[in-house]
Order: sequence, then C-alpha cells, then structure tokens
Amino acid sequence: QVQLVESGGGLVQPGGSLRLSCATSGFTSDYYVIGWFRQAPGKEREGVSCINSSAGSTYYADSVKGRFTISRDNAKNTVYLQMNSLKPEDTAVYYCAADSGYYCSGYVRSGGGMTYWGKGTLVTISS
Repeated sequence: QVQLVESGGGLVQPGGSLRLSCATSGFTSDYYVIGWFRQAPGKEREGVSCINSSAGSTYYADSVKGRFTISRDNAKNTVYLQMNSLKPEDTAVYYCAADSGYYCSGYVRSGGGMTYWGKGTLVTISS
C-alpha cells in the first residue's frame, strides 16, 4: 500500500522560505509521479508542481514558477518542495500525492486526479 506523509509546514513571514517533505513508501513500480497540491480556505484545490521518479522531469503551476522548486531523493524515498519568496496567497494546506506513470503535468493543471494522497501540512504566510 502506497503511503505518503508530508512534513515541514509552519508559519512564515512574507518573503520567507519553507521546505516541505513528502516521505513515500509502498511503490511497487519504478515508474511513478509525485505531485504537490494545495487548498486554501474557501478555495478549490490547485496543483502546484510535480516530478516523475525516473527522469526527474518537473512541472510547475504558473503561480509558483520561479519561486518553488520540486526535487527528489530516491535513496530516501522523499520528494521535497522548496518554497521561496512566499506570499500570503501561498497560505494553504499542502498535499503530496502520487500515481503510477511517467507524465504528471496533467494532474497539476487539473488540480487533482492522482490515486494516493497524504493528509496534508499547513503552510501559513503572515506577518
């Protein structure tokens, strides 16, 4: 059974940085994709970024491009989301999700659709 556990959320001032981690386990295939999604209070869930397990190809939503960086450490079975230049509008619960396959941009553009989900970690950007 695939399990995903997010960590690293917290309260940060605008302009600050945070690094989220997604610890994964249970994959039976070498080909899978991991995505980060977020949901702010009263808003729909939106895709943030994703990465595939093999080539490390990445995709970013326009709202975070240039500020967020997704990466993976396959030895640690962990995917990271480095978030810089944080804005109040980045405040949300951030979820890690996964699915089998190679391409992941469609999941980010649609804001969901992946099979496996973590429970989320809260990120609050406020002064």
